[in-house]
Amino acid sequence: MNKKFKITQMEAKTLSWWYSKKDQIDVNPPYQRKGKIWSDTDKAYLIDSIINGYDIPKLYLADFTWGNSQLNRKKLSYAIIDGKQRLEAIFDFFADQLTLNDDFVYLENPSLKLGGLGYKDIKENHTDIADEFENFNLLVMAVMAKNEDPINELFVRLNRSQSLTGAEIRNAMTGPAPEIIRRISKSDFFTTNIKFNVLRGQDLNAAAKILMFEFYQGFKETTKPYLDEFVREMKNKKNSQQLELAARRVLDVLDIMASIFLPKDKLLTSAGILPVYYFFIKKIPEKKYRLVREFLLRFEEDRRNNSQMVRNDPNNKNIKISFVKYDQFNRSTNSQQSHEERFQILNKEFDIFSAKFST
Repeated sequence: MNKKFKITQMEAKTLSWWYSKKDQIDVNPPYQRKGKIWSDTDKAYLIDSIINGYDIPKLYLADFTWGNSQLNRKKLSYAIIDGKQRLEAIFDFFADQLTLNDDFVYLENPSLKLGGLGYKDIKENHTDIADEFENFNLLVMAVMAKNEDPINELFVRLNRSQSLTGAEIRNAMTGPAPEIIRRISKSDFFTTNIKFNVLRGQDLNAAAKILMFEFYQGFKETTKPYLDEFVREMKNKKNSQQLELAARRVLDVLDIMASIFLPKDKLLTSAGILPVYYFFIKKIPEKKYRLVREFLLRFEEDRRNNSQMVRNDPNNKNIKISFVKYDQFNRSTNSQQSHEERFQILNKEFDIFSAKFST
């Protein structure tokens, strides 16, 4: 292949052929979104479309069968660029992990009741329909490239109409930062302790914020334009060493946080507070780590009680103003001031709390 980037239509292959090759398809290349975003209803609707003979959008796969490629880290034949949810739906149906929706109607014979059936049921009792599904031809575009840039750009362009999150778009950018952000998001802390949803890259977003704070040694604005600019700036080689050192410091602190918080900790149900917790714990002396989780539990309880007082009687003299301010700043979690103010309040409250345990 002489060109650095080439897209061609692959020879038509049936669904059963693609299912037989499922172990040769990388469904999680670096730029991809999280899997399992579609609901079972959505996936079953795709199967409905296939069985009833409707066209479905074409898929794009990185094709590594043409020869060796530095992109083929897993040594597989293909990697998904666009169409992950569709392939997952098809493979789930073949594997009997998905059934047709209850309201499914087979257009060639509406009197046939197939709703709620899986592939095995249909294969055993309605062979002709199973054959139609198995022999449906997918339209697949083969993408051949020698580096990640055109593939990442193609992924973003193909998904522009699908409202990619900022984290998903950054994940498809080139340079060292996206890879380091992914590494951070796979740390024990992120995979074990957090409890917030990560299907749309919320973990990647939180990891990017922490990395940026560590790189600059302080709080910054963390809206999408600022995080995108940070990732772009890290493509400059003069920043690469400093970025790697920042990443090592981040992983060290996250190891400490993993020892403080519980698995799927109820204190970590919101991604917006995580960067503040990170710097808060980073600044605490080791001898006080044992106090952190108890403090945060009490802080959150006291804050909720304080909010209730504000709602019941705004003039109540027992209302704690620092908690009111914290609540206000907690409504806009991406501003630099919000990060700084919440951090300062946590620090002051922790000093008061930990003083009770000093000897």
